[in-house]
Amino acid sequence: MSLRDKAAQLPVLPGVYLYKDEHATVIYVGKAKNLRSRVRSYFNDDRLADIKTGTLISEARDVEYILVDNEKEALALENNLIKQWKPRFNILLRDDKTYPYIKLTNEKYPRVYVTRRILKDGATYYGPYFPGNLAHRLVHFIHRHFKVPSCKVDFGRKHSHPCLQYHLHRCLGPCVEGLTTDEQYAAAVHDVRMFLEGRLKDLADQLRKRMENAAEETRYEEAGGLRDLMVTVEEMDQKQKIAAAEGENTDIFAYYAEPPLLSVNLFHLRGGKIVDRREFFWEDQVEFDPADFFSSLLKQIYLDQQYIPGLIHVPADFEDRLLLEEFLSERRGRKVEIHTPQRGQKKALLNLVETNAKHSFYQRFRVLKPTSIAIREALQDALNLADAPRRIECFDISHIQGTDKVASMVVWEDGRMKKADYRKFIIRTVAGNDDFASMREVITRRYSRLKEENKPLPGLILVDGGLGQLHTAADALESLGIINQPLASIAKREEIIYVYGQEDEPIKLDGHSPVLHLVQTVRDEAHRFAVTFHRTRRNATRLASELHDVGGIGPKTVEKLLREFGSAERVRDASDDQLIKTIGPAATRKIREHTSS
Repeated sequence: MSLRDKAAQLPVLPGVYLYKDEHATVIYVGKAKNLRSRVRSYFNDDRLADIKTGTLISEARDVEYILVDNEKEALALENNLIKQWKPRFNILLRDDKTYPYIKLTNEKYPRVYVTRRILKDGATYYGPYFPGNLAHRLVHFIHRHFKVPSCKVDFGRKHSHPCLQYHLHRCLGPCVEGLTTDEQYAAAVHDVRMFLEGRLKDLADQLRKRMENAAEETRYEEAGGLRDLMVTVEEMDQKQKIAAAEGENTDIFAYYAEPPLLSVNLFHLRGGKIVDRREFFWEDQVEFDPADFFSSLLKQIYLDQQYIPGLIHVPADFEDRLLLEEFLSERRGRKVEIHTPQRGQKKALLNLVETNAKHSFYQRFRVLKPTSIAIREALQDALNLADAPRRIECFDISHIQGTDKVASMVVWEDGRMKKADYRKFIIRTVAGNDDFASMREVITRRYSRLKEENKPLPGLILVDGGLGQLHTAADALESLGIINQPLASIAKREEIIYVYGQEDEPIKLDGHSPVLHLVQTVRDEAHRFAVTFHRTRRNATRLASELHDVGGIGPKTVEKLLREFGSAERVRDASDDQLIKTIGPAATRKIREHTSS
């Protein structure tokens, strides 16, 4: 039975249809109020003349369908299947930035983290937060005022002494017996929940009662701390009310396209102010239809999103806009409107987003060099860091089967490699081929020295390797009392970036990403520097061993030759005049006699 005949036999009911190729791979997923009518429309002459539809039908060998009760269910199922199968004829959401959430873990002593992935792990998630660093600022506020930590310390066993965060009054210290009680920690977590749920007035009222009780019991220092926190929470509550009064939360989309390349910008307005921008890029939009495109994009962004704004502005209207409005309104519990502004202030904002989309396009696809600030902010967003790093220190290990082990550290600072700060390390304590132990030694030596000299830590430590090297570096830092230090690794083969504390959310950036280019550049420079140092040291070791066999040649003469020539081959190839100039005629004669014998 031909595909056209099969389409004619589909039911006239709502559902989802899946086109498959000769290998039974899903190549397109769509939804329909009437499956038969929608799928048969693909065989109309005008649609077959369309490049995308014509290619799809020429490659399709089968069509399957799933019936649902109504068009809303079809909408949700279509979105899920697109994310599951990633069909190449569908528009797939791709970007280097996702929404940040705050995660409150489900443990005896819960902790708070910033994350960009929601898992079914029993934890409670709050967000998303715009701009991205707002989530980090809120977590820092929680550390400072509620003393619920983000550390990776194992609370399942007791420790002999607390870490630095306890001494900085940013943690209650549940890891050490006697520093806090279960009741005190549970009360702090309760306050954090109220804070993250936005129940600021209720929280302020509770803090006031506890302040008064503490004052009555002459615990004046505790009462003073509660008073300061209460005032801060009341101020935040007031700002929240003012922002809510200034206007409905709005998301604004715009695009710039030179098919097959496409750039989309999304601006978030909160309380009437632009608070964040998100970028999307595609390289495969051979035929770009704004209506179809934004219909698909909005579903992929909002159908699985916890937070949905009241207003969404798009540059093109689309067929199932009213259905999507109704579906999102039910999810939100309040009305959601999707508009295409035509005039006035809303149109002006849409034009502003379009201008930014065009700039993003040129920045991405025309290989314009981003500014130092722009690349730092892009790195912060892509790696979900609390701050935009000014300085990156990157480490690599080099050896041949465990011999002549060395390591390198290179530095990127303010947009460029800073060669004056590069460092070389000879591995001293590791026997054999153990890259993890070598990395542990280097990280320990580098940052124990910075601590001793009271120098600042870098904005990001980057290590070459996968999860093993990442955890080795983290363990070395923790042994020095350094926690919450931004730390990441990049695996060579897959070019996957792992950020410490977010290992279950590995970052895979596309080939055009300036962040990936930066990380690769720094990693490759560390590798080059390590290999060069290793080669030099290997040659020097070989030369030294050969020269020590020459009778009458002492250590100082060997050192001069090493410094001048660097390898045994270059000594042998040097002229007599070059050798005499370096070590004198007598030593030159002895070397010539040794090498000619």
